[in-house]
Amino acid sequence: MASMRSVLRELANRRAVRTAALAALPVLLCIATVLGVRVYDSLTGPPLEPWHTFVPEELSVAEIDATDWEGYLGAEEAIFQSMKAEVTDQLPVEDQVPENRYFEGSALYPGKFATNWNRSYELAPEGVPTGAAVLLHGLTDSPYSMRHFAEHYRDMGFLAVVPRMPGHGTVPGGLTEVEWEEWMATTRMAVREAIHKAGPFVPLHIVGYSNGGALALKYTLDTLDSPEDQRLPKPDRLVLVSPMIGVSAYARFAGLAGLPAIFPAFVKASWLSVLPEYNPFKYNSFPVNGARQSYQLTMALQRQIGNVARSGKIADLPQILTFQSIVDATVNVGALINVLYAQLPANGSELVLFDINRAAEFGPLLNKGAEGLMRQMMPPAERRYRSTIISNVGPLTAEVAENVTEAGTVAEHSRALRLYYPENTYSMSHLSLPFPVKDSLYGENPNPDENFGIHLGRLAWHGEENVLVVPPGSLLRVTSNPFFPFMLERIDGMIDSFARTGS
Repeated sequence: MASMRSVLRELANRRAVRTAALAALPVLLCIATVLGVRVYDSLTGPPLEPWHTFVPEELSVAEIDATDWEGYLGAEEAIFQSMKAEVTDQLPVEDQVPENRYFEGSALYPGKFATNWNRSYELAPEGVPTGAAVLLHGLTDSPYSMRHFAEHYRDMGFLAVVPRMPGHGTVPGGLTEVEWEEWMATTRMAVREAIHKAGPFVPLHIVGYSNGGALALKYTLDTLDSPEDQRLPKPDRLVLVSPMIGVSAYARFAGLAGLPAIFPAFVKASWLSVLPEYNPFKYNSFPVNGARQSYQLTMALQRQIGNVARSGKIADLPQILTFQSIVDATVNVGALINVLYAQLPANGSELVLFDINRAAEFGPLLNKGAEGLMRQMMPPAERRYRSTIISNVGPLTAEVAENVTEAGTVAEHSRALRLYYPENTYSMSHLSLPFPVKDSLYGENPNPDENFGIHLGRLAWHGEENVLVVPPGSLLRVTSNPFFPFMLERIDGMIDSFARTGS
């Protein structure tokens, strides 16, 4: 009898193993398919160039935490010198072309501009600063993207500190080995500099765009977790622009996509895109590690939001003002609303959402799912935060209004802004929010007094395929923000409210 029971158990175990194997088969096939595609991609397409393979030597987390602003700038200068020596000065003849930002003879070469906005910088007001602002750029980006906010804060009497995040502003290869903890250390260093220069008794604002928004929020949560740590002064206000609270599900598997790169023949599998580098202040190529680090940062951030909410410490979170396009191919808008804003205390925070242009004449070409996004994403009022939706005054006009629902209420109040969606623009984009239409690089009506070799905001190409050196889709997204004046108005209101109340 015992022998029979053993046989039955053995049969049951075998069935369980077969069932588990069959259940795992689709997953294994999916992984095999992904790896196969990545191997194929690594053997086709354009080759890796010197700016993909050279990796500048950045400071470590411990070194950044131990240094000051001047020390960081000194290390940054050494990085740019090494980049010139190892990339620019070594370019083969075939790479010495006008569309290459690393070619010294190109109009796109950042080293020839009056200001190289790829580097860390400070903007100081006339007289004694009345506040301090630390401004954090996004992934693949550079300090250039925070320029207009920094200039505005300076004009408002603030000292503006804008650090270059490790791996950025130099060559795309810099992102192949960077870790998000280095970005956090740089954020801490920049806050120390702002407090050192402006003083400990002025309001501190942290402004973060995209990945910089995640860094700004995580830094603030760190101050709540360690309130006794004098090295982590808590900001008085946060301004988040298209913040990376969550990313696409694909980023979760970025590490898997790069697995074939462990073999030298498939090294290109460590890159999600390899494109010409024609933008003087932003990378076009994107390595797997960039996606992986952004995913790890957002996962750490989401866990910390949950922990701080459960502990009750979130009640001490400063007021947050966020600007976000309702459609965004880079960040997860739902995570912003459901993971962050759903947890906020009633502290005067505001969420500003830019709706799609409902007056755009795209007819049946407009994705019908986009039309209902606002209703799907926004929770019903009453909410603990102020919500502002920027949308068309009417279905036939490009003029927009702000539609405001105050915290704790259900009534919506509208005010026309005398601002308009540009013709042939159906929505804002992740890329567009930090740049006014007069921006010299990204603006639709660029400032003629400044020239960075190309006006990306004016590119509206029509023609045949396979003519441009870049995919036409990369030039499709709108690059400047016609509602930028409204954003500055809301920031000014936040500055004024703090000046009146001191809290």
